[in-house]
Amino acid sequence: MKKTYGLLGKNIEYSFSRKYFNDRFESEKIDAHYKNFDLQNIEELKEILRKEEINGMNVTIPYKLEIFPFLDRLSPEAEAIGAVNVVKFEKDGSLTGHNSDYYGFKESLLPLLKTKPKKALVLGTGGASKATAYALRNLDIEFTFVSRTSKEGQLTYGDLTQEIIEDHLLIINSTPLGTFPKVEACPDIPYQFLTNKHMLFDLIYNPSETTFLKKGAAQGASILNGERMLVLQAEKSWEIWNS
Repeated sequence: MKKTYGLLGKNIEYSFSRKYFNDRFESEKIDAHYKNFDLQNIEELKEILRKEEINGMNVTIPYKLEIFPFLDRLSPEAEAIGAVNVVKFEKDGSLTGHNSDYYGFKESLLPLLKTKPKKALVLGTGGASKATAYALRNLDIEFTFVSRTSKEGQLTYGDLTQEIIEDHLLIINSTPLGTFPKVEACPDIPYQFLTNKHMLFDLIYNPSETTFLKKGAAQGASILNGERMLVLQAEKSWEIWNS
């Protein structure tokens, strides 16, 4: 019987995962298909779980936290991160939440690091940023979140001075700003203070070079998009579903 896997999210027609997995299933002659569960409200998931037999699910924006009430348990990593992007459908019918984003981010980041920076800025505070933070802690890189709103322990975009930019050589965009089709958008940081010592990582993969990355490259910074991260987290998802 053909197995069903899928991606849970909102407005995800652009998604990388469906094509990636279906191409893989075809090339490896795996009797399975991967579909988008494109929901405007997480409550619609109840009916899908009742009607369909699903073998594994990925979760993307905006449901990485909203999925929690549907789960029976969390892996230690997902619990520590506080966000889920992989759901394993156990043989007993229960659901376990996992996180493979941190693995994809960490393994794709390592080749970018010419030397390990002491400090990083993480732009955004959503589900993706939580996995990024977990990976940075694992790498022993000090980091500070940057958000539009003021909150203790994090910076706002208006707080970013030349001194702060020069002191944080790794800058990670974990916001959706700049994603297709709104490709002109970018995080509001003072790009003029970037140098050839800086490394910019954008979790976005469509377009392959966002405005954030273009502005960094124009200042001589090393840049990397999120495509390799997606491949790695997808491979880890497959491993989780089949373990």
